Amino acid sequence: MSRYNPNEAEPKWQAAWASQQSFKAGTRPDQPKYYVLEMFPYPSGRIHVGHSRNYTMGDVVARYKRAQGFDVLHPMGWDAFGLPAENAARDRKINPREWTYDNIAVMRAQLQRLGLALDWEREIATCDPEYYKHQQAIFLKFFEKGLVYRKKAKVNWDPVDHTVLANEQVIDGKGWRSGAPVVQRELDQWFFKITEYADDLTDGLENLERWPDKVRLMQKNWIGRSRGAHIRFEFANGEDLLGHGYEAEFGSNIEVFTTRPDTIFGASFLALAPDHPLTKQLAKEDPAIDEFIALCQRLGTSEEAIEKAPKRGIDLGLRVKHPFDPNWELPVYAANFVLSTYGTGAIFGSPAGDQRDLDFARKYDLPVKPVVLPAGQDPAQYRLGEEAYTGPGKIFNSASWLNGLDTLTAIEEVIKRLEKSGQGQGATTFRLRDWLVSRQRYWGCPIPIVRCDSCGPVPVPTEQLPVKLPDDVSFDRPGNPLDHHPTWKETTCPKCGAAAQRETDTLDTFVCSSWYFLRFTDAQNTDQPFDNATASRWMPVDQYVGGVEHAILHLLYARFFTRGLRDCGLIDLPSGEPFAGLFTQGMVTHETFRAEDGRWLAPEEVEERDGRLVEATSGIRVEKGPLEKMSKSKKNVVDLERFIADYGADAARWFVLSDSPPERDVEYTESGVEGVWRFIQRLWATIDGLPEGAPKPFSPVSALSDANAIELRKAAHKAVQDITDHIENFRFNAAVARVHDFANALRKAGNDAGSQDLLAARVEASTIMVQLIAPFMPHLAEECWSRLGGEGLIYDQAWPKADPSLLVEDSVIMPIQLNGKRRSEMNVAKDASKDELERLALDDPSVKRALEGLTLRKVIVVPGRIVNIVAN
Repeated sequence: MSRYNPNEAEPKWQAAWASQQSFKAGTRPDQPKYYVLEMFPYPSGRIHVGHSRNYTMGDVVARYKRAQGFDVLHPMGWDAFGLPAENAARDRKINPREWTYDNIAVMRAQLQRLGLALDWEREIATCDPEYYKHQQAIFLKFFEKGLVYRKKAKVNWDPVDHTVLANEQVIDGKGWRSGAPVVQRELDQWFFKITEYADDLTDGLENLERWPDKVRLMQKNWIGRSRGAHIRFEFANGEDLLGHGYEAEFGSNIEVFTTRPDTIFGASFLALAPDHPLTKQLAKEDPAIDEFIALCQRLGTSEEAIEKAPKRGIDLGLRVKHPFDPNWELPVYAANFVLSTYGTGAIFGSPAGDQRDLDFARKYDLPVKPVVLPAGQDPAQYRLGEEAYTGPGKIFNSASWLNGLDTLTAIEEVIKRLEKSGQGQGATTFRLRDWLVSRQRYWGCPIPIVRCDSCGPVPVPTEQLPVKLPDDVSFDRPGNPLDHHPTWKETTCPKCGAAAQRETDTLDTFVCSSWYFLRFTDAQNTDQPFDNATASRWMPVDQYVGGVEHAILHLLYARFFTRGLRDCGLIDLPSGEPFAGLFTQGMVTHETFRAEDGRWLAPEEVEERDGRLVEATSGIRVEKGPLEKMSKSKKNVVDLERFIADYGADAARWFVLSDSPPERDVEYTESGVEGVWRFIQRLWATIDGLPEGAPKPFSPVSALSDANAIELRKAAHKAVQDITDHIENFRFNAAVARVHDFANALRKAGNDAGSQDLLAARVEASTIMVQLIAPFMPHLAEECWSRLGGEGLIYDQAWPKADPSLLVEDSVIMPIQLNGKRRSEMNVAKDASKDELERLALDDPSVKRALEGLTLRKVIVVPGRIVNIVAN
């Protein structure tokens, strides 16, 4: 009997699929469409086994839906712009284009070796001028619609590299590359007006029923729609402000926004953002305040950095009056945890109900008064511990008109009284801010705007698109190469004809990934980003697969883009939602090793000597670290090329889908891989072991009398039912386990050449097995299909349907209880009579032993359910 050889089979079937253009989308225009998409990769280099998991999941769905008769679109492309390519170019003294396209060629070949059912005719790379030409056209449509604007904004500026840094690139207050202390600068920046859709983006989440709940919640929290109140706190020492001229500029009060006005009687301070206008004004005369602002800037400006930093503040020397008690004064601080971009840049601190406020109050010895009583607590005994209570409850320790109300009712009552007194008003606000898309770097999509001294920002005429990046750039000087290119930025104003300059900022790479799924629907269109009718036919994406790390920004920006495109009349997508279904897969993890000098080592670089781990070449001691996701930086990756050479692509596909639910991590182990290899060989041997002259696939199976044949047919059709359900519900690991069960049943059925019934059942079951594994291990399935004598490709065969008559159970397992205690169980015919069930129960050996010395009193039979015996 032969062994399955993936190194021969896989190239053969990949060539067959390519020659027949098996994966081309749009070949079934009369059938319902199904759009499957994995989040496209950044071309950073070689793919490892961990990368293959999400592509394999999407491919299973694509092949399964194709077998069900759908017209399937399953494309692939490259998110090719970005800072890593620019840094690589600077280090290697090459153009980012060269580095990027070399990586694309390598990664494309690796994905093709996986046997993914991808329509490569639709391949795109976002750095292709043919792609970003249309992105520039979309930018101009958004500009015309009022969804794009330019304003001054604070940025993190690296004074050595002369570039703007994202918050994530500021480490301990310093530039990640130069190590220079980062400073805050105000620069003219381009923004997308995503806040225009804040309500729609929030409300739309309710209809995304096939999205993970955690992702919808993350989006909802990021948008941060809040019902609360603006409250004006009058200055208690207004005469001091008047003497300095502050009251004329800032008025007689400080306005805060809060989502918890119900806690107003727990207030113990006001806090302003370090860059609040009043804080900055006071800093002009107080060096301590000025130094505090500088300190906050050095500590980082991202929300994550602020959240992790110790709570710091400085008393600004101001006092304000409580809005419901003019004799109650509150101190005013500047605090590092208050954001100028949220609300008004000012808060009132109610420490018992907010952890940041509590930490701040404890540090600066400010009052802490609980005003929300948790359910079940005694108000006389309730004490606050180290954690603030942020949940619902009843109001106490407050004004008589507020005490006893639940928190939601109290919020509305406070708002009502604020509005009546003129000291505030109810409001809905959002945490979401407009999307800053300017990036001061070369390797990105040029912004199609000309800056004219007379006309201001002027759009580039669409017939002049694309505005191409120059090839002859230098990275020898710090900063954006487009700024110091000798000629590229010099142009004329399209409006007045005067000398002008091109915009040298390029677009955030998130812009490229905010509409690429639409370009896939019409990738060869040279005149427009996509044809409306074509895109509207394929959209929305039916199943999107990708990492949870993109749960907020990428998905949010894509949802904004489709709404903007809809409102610009470019696509008929009434809901504005680009992705009907979303699945976020877990990672593939692998053990890690670290030398005592801090270097990460690959597993093959480590060996055991004298009972301890050492580096094989140097003998340096090595510590085994925790399981972590495969990462090139930690050298715990398994190269996909090497894996495929050793075990084949199907083994890689089967392994990453086995063992763990797809939303969880799966651990890479050599023993697990060896187990997959053995299963592939056993399965091949089972199919290959059919005798010569066996019936062809899909031969009619007449009524069978052989009991083993009947049981095998039942096992096959139950497997169809279960595996279909598992694929539909993204339970790939359960589908894998069910295939193993079915394979065991097929092997155990035997190969009695004299039983034509059993042979017919084996051929039918083998046929079904090959169809069921085809989405998971397509090369093995094709080879098995050929061995069975099937016509054409298994890829073109319809998905099997379970015969309902073979899913009906003829028997049932019934427990037998004696005096309420389970003693045994029996497998009986479903239609057995009560008398027969009673007889069988009393004849059971375990029951007979338990009844010894007892007197039988009663037997209660519930057909199909249970037999209860009463004795004493």
